[in-house]
Amino acid sequence: MTSPLNAPASEGRWTPRLWGTLLVLCAAMFLDALDVSMVGVALPSIGSDLHLSTSTLQWIVSGYILGYGGLLLLGGRTADLLGRRQVFLVALGVFALASLLGGLVDSGPLLIASRFIKGLSAAFTAPAGLSIITTTFPEGPLRNRALSIYTTCAATGFSMGLVLSGLLTEASWRFTMLLPAPIALIALLAGLKLLPRSSRERDHNGYDIPGAVLGTASMLLLVFTVVEAPQAGWASARTLLSFLAVAVLLTVFVRVERRSPGPLVRLGVLRSGTQIRAQLGAVAFFGSYVGFQFLTTLYMQSLLGWSALHTALAFLPAGALVAVSSTKVGAIVDRFGTQRLIAAGFALMVLGYALFLRVDLTPVYAAVILPSMLLIGAACALVFPSLNIQATNGVDDHEQGMVSGLLNTSVQVGGAIFLAIVTAVVTAGAPVHATPQAVLDSYRPGFMVVTGVALAGLLITLPGLRTRRPQQQTVVIARSTSLEAERVSVRD
Repeated sequence: MTSPLNAPASEGRWTPRLWGTLLVLCAAMFLDALDVSMVGVALPSIGSDLHLSTSTLQWIVSGYILGYGGLLLLGGRTADLLGRRQVFLVALGVFALASLLGGLVDSGPLLIASRFIKGLSAAFTAPAGLSIITTTFPEGPLRNRALSIYTTCAATGFSMGLVLSGLLTEASWRFTMLLPAPIALIALLAGLKLLPRSSRERDHNGYDIPGAVLGTASMLLLVFTVVEAPQAGWASARTLLSFLAVAVLLTVFVRVERRSPGPLVRLGVLRSGTQIRAQLGAVAFFGSYVGFQFLTTLYMQSLLGWSALHTALAFLPAGALVAVSSTKVGAIVDRFGTQRLIAAGFALMVLGYALFLRVDLTPVYAAVILPSMLLIGAACALVFPSLNIQATNGVDDHEQGMVSGLLNTSVQVGGAIFLAIVTAVVTAGAPVHATPQAVLDSYRPGFMVVTGVALAGLLITLPGLRTRRPQQQTVVIARSTSLEAERVSVRD
């Protein structure tokens, strides 16, 4: 159903209520990203206060990733079927309660449980929020502008989380857990007033219960296996059997989706080359950045002896560049198209990562680290909004939640997989005699992996540049479960 808010948007004028709607959705995305980055700096204080082992502390981070990455497919389709507004608001309320719980508990298992619940709720708010935007703002310049602001809030939240965690942890780690609660509550109250009402999808051929169970189980097991692999061993029987189980579950899932009259994921949408490139690009983009941030944080704190706040401020130029560019990216997409911007962004990202390989034990920040941060910030400003625009263009309103769930799943799974790979590479090269130089040398292969992943993202994007970019181009997107395909005109 098209929102009544579309009327002013289609005329090029955004009403105060339309701005309010976008701000509510941006607040939720900001909180999702903030929560991912903010907890890392607080882990040592949490471990000391609650007497937790290193392996238990890992699950404070991994619990969130598991809930978030494992349930995104279900969250996206649920938003389509049960109503985007309803799903978004309920999940946001759960997020606020889980944040409050996380700041008050005195037990490691309860803290991990609260983190899992927060990740679970974010798995519903993220695709629901993105699909509200894509069904409220018509495809074209207005949607591109809205999505550029929305995705900028995610990048800003991620960067601000690093800074805020450094400040709040100085007082108490509990403040890092409690901070999202009041923000989520304010966004929830505003959302009750501002978010457009959406009807449930009525002609959906029933609920795909087997697909939901198989899809959720396969994603949960995949994320769990990847997160645990560095500790259990990539070649261990446990890890190999888990990956085999994931392959079996995904195979059965695909077969079920092909036969289901109302699939959780309509596989025909992946017949579009632009859609496949968007999904794979999201994997490479977030996977490379998470790996880079992980290694850089270790380098700055463990080898250079920088404080948590000093480290956070070192990342700040990248986040600031993304925030400043928020209102400009949409217009750039309108002019050059998503494919060109994604390719240019990945090229900048590769250059930024490659330049960071020059670091040593006495780096001059302005000459060595800052150029990389600025290049990576510019890359994020170009790539992330463009991937969201490319993935959601040309998709019917009733499938926006599904596609949003797919994109967010690609982001989270990419982050989990490549962070685990980078960790494994660094661990394998850990020196017996841990001199500072030897430790730095063990980090370099990890930075090379990060650079290679970004290069892969660039190569994935290049085939989309082979054809001229007309105002409209035709791609084939399969409809329902029919063997016929309908040609749909979409903007690149």
